[in-house]
Amino acid sequence: MSSNAAKYVDGNALAAALRSGIHRVLGQQELLNSINVFPVADSDTGTNLALSLGSALGILNRDGDKHLGTLLAGVADALLDGSRGNSGAIVAQFFQGLSDSAGEKTRFTIYTFGKAVRMGNDYAHDALSKPREGTILSVIAAFAKSISDQARDMPEGDFGEAIGEALQQVEVALANTPNQLEVLRKAGVVDAGAKGFTELVAGIAGYLCNGVEEPLPDVSIAHEIEPAVDAAESDNESHYRYCTECIVTGSEINRRKLREKLGELGDSLVLAGTKRKAKIHIHVDEPETVFDTARLFGDVSAEKADDMHRQQHATHDGHRRFAVIVDSGADISDADMERLDIHMVPCRIQFGGHGYLDKVSITTDEFYDELETNPSHPTTSQPAPGDFRRQFQFLASHFDDVISINLTSVASGTYEAARLAASRTNAPGKIHVVDSRNASLGQGLLAVLAAECNEADLDVETTLAAIEEQVPLTTSYAIVADTRFAVRGGRLPVWVKKFADLLRLIPIICTTREGRVSLSGFLVGRHNRIERFARHIAKRAPKGPVEIGIGHAICEEEAQRLEQHLRRLIPDIGRLTLTGLGTAIGVHGGPGTLLVAVRPAVSAQDIASRAN
Repeated sequence: MSSNAAKYVDGNALAAALRSGIHRVLGQQELLNSINVFPVADSDTGTNLALSLGSALGILNRDGDKHLGTLLAGVADALLDGSRGNSGAIVAQFFQGLSDSAGEKTRFTIYTFGKAVRMGNDYAHDALSKPREGTILSVIAAFAKSISDQARDMPEGDFGEAIGEALQQVEVALANTPNQLEVLRKAGVVDAGAKGFTELVAGIAGYLCNGVEEPLPDVSIAHEIEPAVDAAESDNESHYRYCTECIVTGSEINRRKLREKLGELGDSLVLAGTKRKAKIHIHVDEPETVFDTARLFGDVSAEKADDMHRQQHATHDGHRRFAVIVDSGADISDADMERLDIHMVPCRIQFGGHGYLDKVSITTDEFYDELETNPSHPTTSQPAPGDFRRQFQFLASHFDDVISINLTSVASGTYEAARLAASRTNAPGKIHVVDSRNASLGQGLLAVLAAECNEADLDVETTLAAIEEQVPLTTSYAIVADTRFAVRGGRLPVWVKKFADLLRLIPIICTTREGRVSLSGFLVGRHNRIERFARHIAKRAPKGPVEIGIGHAICEEEAQRLEQHLRRLIPDIGRLTLTGLGTAIGVHGGPGTLLVAVRPAVSAQDIASRAN
C-alpha cells in the first residue's frame, strides 16, 4: 500500500487483505482440527472454518474495482450461505455486522472501521443464546476493543499499525483461552475457533502492514500433525448426536421467537443473519424438529445434519488407514455402519413442499408411512456436491485416503456429484470415488467389503483393486408387491402395469454388469412367489461361496421366509445379512418390496493373502 493509502482501506485493499487472511486459515485447517475440543471434540473446526471462509473467495476474487459496501454485503451473504459449524456461523455474523455498519461507504478509516468491528462484535455475541468466554468470541472482542480504542485515540491513524497492534491483543486473548475454559486447560490447547480467527487477523495484518498477500495453499498437511488431544479422554462430548444447520428466508423473521423455540430443542445454538435470511446452527438428536421449527418462520433450505458421534469415534480411532463413505442410496445395517465406521452423505427426499434428509431427518418407517398416506409422490435427489465436499474435506484431514462408494452412475447423478466434489477439495488425490454400478444392498455389500479391508489394515490401492473386481460380480434382484409406486415415480409405464396386472405377472428387476436396471424375468401369480423368487436367484448366483444381503420394505416376515429358502437352495452362503430397505428403492418399489444382493464371498483375509 502507498503511504497516502495507509490512512484508509478501500474495497480493493480490503478484498486483498481478506483473501490473505482466508488463505492463511485454509493452510491451518488440519492444525485447527487437531486442537478442537470445544464445544464438542469432533475435530472439525478447521474444516468448518475453511469451508465457511472459503465460500467468500468467489466474491473477493472477482475482477474489477470493488466498492467497499457492496463487497462486504456480498461477503456477508456468501458466508451466511456457506458457513459451517459453530465458529463458521459466528464469523458469518461478525461480517454481517461489518457489512451493516459499512452501508454504502467506499472506504474505511480507522474511526469508521472501529465502529464496524464493534457492531461485528455485538452481532457475533448476539448470535449465541449462551455466549462463553475462552472461545472465538473472546478474540473477536479483543480485536474489536483494540481497534475501537485506537480509533478513539487516533481516528486518522495508520491502518497497518492499528491492525498490527490489534493482532498482538488478539494473540494475548488467544493465549488466555485455556484459563477461561477448563476443557482447554486439561487438553493443553487453545480454543480452535479462537485460533482460526487469530490466523484470519494475522493474514489481514500481513497484507495491510507489509503488502504481502498470503498465498492460497495447495497441499494438505494432515499427515504431519498428530491430534493434540484424544476425544476418548475428553469429557466434553455432546449429549446430542447431530450438528444441524439450515437457512431460513422470509420478509420479517422474528429472530427472538425463533431463538426461543430453537433453544428448547438442543444446545450450542447459533442464530446468524438478518430479518430476511437467517442461518441456524444447533446440536440436537432429531434434526427434523429443527427444520419443522424453522418452517414456521419462512422457507427452509440448505439443510444439513452431521453425525458428531460418528465423527468423534472415527477420527480418534488411529488404526484405520482410510475412511469409507457412501451416499444414503446404500442400504447397510446399523450394526455394520457402527462396527466399521462407515460414513454417509444423505440424499434428499421431497414430499410436495416438505423436504427431508434421507435416514437422518426421516426414518425408514416414517418414510413408508408418508408414502402410503401422502397424496404427493415423493421425489429423491442426489446430495449436492457441497454435501460431499464437506464430508470429503473433513475426512481427508484425518485419514490418509477416502473411498467413496456411490450409487450407480446410470441411474443417478450421485457418482458425478461426488467426483466433482472430490476435485474441489484441497486434497483431490486422497479422494477415490467408485461407481458401484449398483444400489441399495449391492452398493452396501461393496462398502462393507472396503471397510473390512480397512479393518484388516490393507492399503488403499489393494482395497480399490478388490472393489473394482467385485463391482461387475455383484448383482441385485427385486420384486415389488404393488407396481403403482413405480408408475407414480415414472419408472414404469402405465401400460406395463396394466399388462402385468392382466396376466398376473410379477416382474423381477435386476442390475446388469454395466449398472443398468433390467428385467430378469417374471413370476406368474402370487402363489409361492417368495420361494419361486428364491429359485430364480439361486439359478443365477455365482458358483462357490457367496455373500447375500436381503432387504425388505416393512415386510420382515416375508424377508425371513426368503432367507430360509435361499439357505436351502444355495448350499454355500458365507454370510447373509437382513436389513430394511431405504428410500432409494422404496420410492419406486413401495411397501412389500423384497431385494436380494449377491456377490462372491471374498473376504478381506482372502484379498490380503492374494496380495502377499
